[in-house]
This record gives sequence, C-alpha cells and structure tokens, in this order.
Amino acid sequence: MLKDMVRNSKAAMPMRRHALAGMYSPRTQTERTDATGQGPGLLCTTLPVSAECGDGFDTVATGGTCCLPDGGAVAVAGRPTFSEAALEALAHSQGPAAALAKAYTEHDKDLFSRIGGAFSFCIIDTQSQRALAAVDRFGQYSFYYRLEDDTFAFGSEAGMALDSAGAEGKLEEQGLYNYLYFHMVPGPGTVYAALDKLPAAHYVEFSNGLCRRVNYWLPRFRESTSGVTFVDMGRQLKEALSAAVDRSRVNGGRIGAFLSGGLDSSTVTGLMSELGEQGAEAYSIGFAAEGYDEMAFARITAKHFGVRLNEYYVTPEDVVDALPLVACQYDEPFGNSSALPAYFCAKMAAEHGVDTLLAGDGGDEIFGGNERYQRQEVFAHYARIPGFLRRGLVEPLTRLLPASLPLVGKARSYIEQANTPLPDRLQSYNFLHRHAAEDIFTAEFLSATNTGLPLELLRAIYQLPDHAGDLHRMLYLDWQITLADNDLRKVSQMCAFAGVDVVYPMLDDALVEFACSVPAQWKIRQGDLRHFYKESLRGWLPSATIDKSKKGFGLPFGVWMRTYNPLRELAYDNLLKLKQRGFIQPQFLDRAIEMHQSEHAAYYGELVWILTVLELWLTGRTTTPETATST
Repeated sequence: MLKDMVRNSKAAMPMRRHALAGMYSPRTQTERTDATGQGPGLLCTTLPVSAECGDGFDTVATGGTCCLPDGGAVAVAGRPTFSEAALEALAHSQGPAAALAKAYTEHDKDLFSRIGGAFSFCIIDTQSQRALAAVDRFGQYSFYYRLEDDTFAFGSEAGMALDSAGAEGKLEEQGLYNYLYFHMVPGPGTVYAALDKLPAAHYVEFSNGLCRRVNYWLPRFRESTSGVTFVDMGRQLKEALSAAVDRSRVNGGRIGAFLSGGLDSSTVTGLMSELGEQGAEAYSIGFAAEGYDEMAFARITAKHFGVRLNEYYVTPEDVVDALPLVACQYDEPFGNSSALPAYFCAKMAAEHGVDTLLAGDGGDEIFGGNERYQRQEVFAHYARIPGFLRRGLVEPLTRLLPASLPLVGKARSYIEQANTPLPDRLQSYNFLHRHAAEDIFTAEFLSATNTGLPLELLRAIYQLPDHAGDLHRMLYLDWQITLADNDLRKVSQMCAFAGVDVVYPMLDDALVEFACSVPAQWKIRQGDLRHFYKESLRGWLPSATIDKSKKGFGLPFGVWMRTYNPLRELAYDNLLKLKQRGFIQPQFLDRAIEMHQSEHAAYYGELVWILTVLELWLTGRTTTPETATST
C-alpha cells in the first residue's frame, strides 16, 4: 500500500553532479565528522568535494566550502557570479564559497542583490543560530530541505536531504497527485512527506526552530514600446546573445552543443562557432517516425555555421532498454518523455570526450515561443465582444443548437475556454480535468489529497509579477513550472547521468534582463511567435530555421507503442503492476489502455507514458517493509 512505501536508501549510481548536502542543529554542541568522512558518498558524485563541520553542523559540496569568521560555514554548488568587482575577484581567487561568506558577512540578506548565475548554496551562521539557503533565479540547481526536531537537513536532491536527516522518506499522496497533474512534482512540494524544495529565485531562512521561504527576485517586464525602437533593440539582441554564450564557456575542457535545429539550439551552436571554440561539435537526436524527426533542420544549421554534427537515431529498442534505468535517475517521479533523447544525446557527447554541453533551453520562455501563448490571443478576441451580446445572444444560441451540427461542438468548447480565466485556461486539456477525480483515484487516496492545489499554485505564481500583461505573466509562470521543475531538471539530470556538464546560455542573467525589456507586442505579433527574435536574426540564422514550426526532442512514444510489441508490453506490464498499488482505480488503467488503442495515439500515449514511468520509478526508488530485505 502507498502508506507503507518509503524511499529506497540504496546508494544511487555516481554521476557528474554539482551538489551540496548537510545539516544544522543549533541545540547540538557535539562536533560531527560525517561530512568529511562520507561527503563523496553522500553526494554520489564523481566531482571533487570539500566539507566543513563544527558544533551542530556539517556540510559538503562540490562547488566549495569555507568557514564563516564568527562560526559556521558556507557550502555552494554551481557557478554563482557577483555584481561587485571585489566579490567576483574573490570568487576567482579563493572560490565562490569565500565570496559568499564575504557577501553574507557584509550584506546579510542583501547579498541577493549582488549574486547571479546558476547556483544553490547554504550558509550556516552558528553565532546568529540560523541557516540561509537559496537557489538561482531559474532554479538551475535544486535545493531540498527538511525540518524536524529543530534540525535543518538539506541537499541538492531529495535523497541527500533525507539521508542528512536520517529520515525514511515516506511517500505523500499530494505529491503523487501533483505528479499526475504536472507530469513532474513542482516546488515547493515534493513526493515525500515533510520534505520541501525551493522554487526558483527563492531562499529559505531557518531560525528559532522555524523555516521561512521568501521570493527574493521578480522580473520587471516592459509592456510599452515608448522610448525604444524595434531596430535598435534588434541590433542589441545579437550582442546580448553572443555575450551570454561567451560567458557560458567557463568550465574549461571540451565544449559541444545540443542541436535540435530549432531557434535556440541553432543560435547557441552558431555563436559557439563564431566565438572560435576550437573543435566544438554539435549533437543531435533523430527519430524514424513521421512528424517527429528534426534532423534535417539540425543538418541545415550545422552546415550553415560550419560545425560538425554528430547524429544518433533513437529506436523503440533504445526506449525499452533505457527507460527502466532512466526513470530511476530522478529522485522524484518525472514524466517528461524527452528525458530519453536528452540522455542519448548527452551520452553520445560524453563518449566523444565532451566535458560541457551548451543547451538552448529557455529561449521560448523568455522571448515568447510556445504555442500556448499565441492560443490565448485567440480566446482574448471573445472577451472583446460586449458582455450583453456574449451572455444574451451568443452563449444561449450555442446551447440551443444541436451538438450534431457542424462546428457547434467546437464553438461550445471555444466559449467554455474563453470564459475560463488565465492561468486556469492553460490546463484545459490536462488529463485530470478531462476525467473526474473519483474515476481515476480511490476514495482513500482522494481523502488525503487537495485536488485544487495545482491550480492554486499556478494562480499564485501567475499573479506575482508587477504591472505585467497576460503574455509576460505566462512567461513567468513557465519560468517556475516549465523550466525550473521540468526542462532544466530533465536536461541537467540526464547530462549528469551521462557524465557531462551542461550550461544554459539563454538563461544568462543579462540576456534575461534584456528579454524582459522587449515589449510584449513585439515578442508575438499577429500570431507570429518570437517575432522580434526571428526578425532580428533573419539573415544570420538560416531561413529554414526561422520559418520552421517548433518540435524539439519530443519522443514518439504513443506512436511506437502501437507498432513495437516489446514497448507496448513494457508499458502494459507496468500498468498492471500499478493496479496493485491501491491508489489508482483499476478501471481507469484499463480505460487508459483502451483509449490509447482506439483514440488519439499521441495524446493518450502521453497518459500511458506518465503512468508507466510512475510505476518504474516506484519499483526502482521505493520499498516496503515486506520487500526491504530483498532490496
């Protein structure tokens, strides 16, 4: 049963992961030595680690540690940057932990106005008896934490925080519900009871036995075109992009780039070549499935910029072989199917001796490139019809007309969605809104779950930016949900698993600030997604790249499952196992299979996928008292 399931504490496979972990208990005055003795094992990393320990605390990190002058320590993972020249110089000479220690000592929490880059850190101040931990503006590095009996335990992954706390990690119904809603588990919640994680651009302060979570940064979006011109900002775009890619080449070693053939990966690859990265190559994934393969566009970009392209075609056999292993590399269930192509791409790069991959993730979310943004403008047209006409004529008429008449069903669907406010409307096609909760979950499971929580979370995030229109609010929502908890987690974890570092130039702080200054009406114009970006780079990027529709590394799972028996057997066998878990209605699982076989293969294939991945994750990452001895 679900209530008996806990995290499997078996050691995970070491990865090239940037991480930190530790604990702090102000009441403990006995020096601990766990961090120095078990650091590499606790972080499960192939990277060098450093550690600090003292009265009531220990911590270990890959990005460096150092002592605070009046007691305590700093631990950091990732690549923080500092706006003050003195702090940046200190980071270069003595490491980022030393710079953070100085920033904290001099500025306390005002240090957040002086730090950028990609990072997570924890500062333990024993003199003030508090801990201060944070993640960067896009949550490129995770931070999990748990408070129990006045002990603050933390880690870059759920398992690290739980191990630091000596806790089992029992599964929580709400976390599983959130997974099935979002296909991942967004912060601040997790799939484990009494364990939280920091959302992007947040810090948590532990003091006086309590934890307080704070959003320390919000973007300032420009809505008006007053004072700026399209042409001038277009010239600045190329410079901002080039500087962002240049700043991403900080790790040393051999650099390569993901290349899907889309706008962002093509931009990053082109700039990597122009900046003279010697021997840099691009890596791309293809699929032998109609409507999914983007390799032709990747080849166009590579030829255009004179970059060698390395190709790999993922097969259904690859999915069957790799999925059980890949599903277990995440410390929480993770249902983004493009994790597999990301893994095979990173693995190919690692085998070619690449140390760091540049990824284009984030461009659509800062420059307005996702189709759901454009679709909302279609619904906005309805709101422009006077209310008395909508309520007094249009809506009564569509209710009276027979649904069998052509377009009546579509008209009703359009009006229903148009009358649904943002951000709720973005979830119109969510599986958990298309089916009644009681048809999916057991009554016992639902009694422990707030089914309204996902929408509450989305609404709260959507309202945060000040003086922002609908488009910019949707962008910010995607920064928190689509990027921090989904796409970045997907790519970063698969790169770590494959043995390479990854950097995201499109999320460079200065580039993001520039993107925020681009008016909303330029980002999408008359239905043209990323209008400003494409027109500003026309003539530099290949025309085929600018004019293509967006696809990416999406996996044709639903299509392949109908044509490749071993993949279908893998999925259906795991759905049968999921029936025994006792929280999803067996009839719904049967219905999911039936819908995939008889209706839209891609749409319902995604449902089968997230359920299959969930069972594979439960099998590999959890245990029960009955099976503990065998694991």
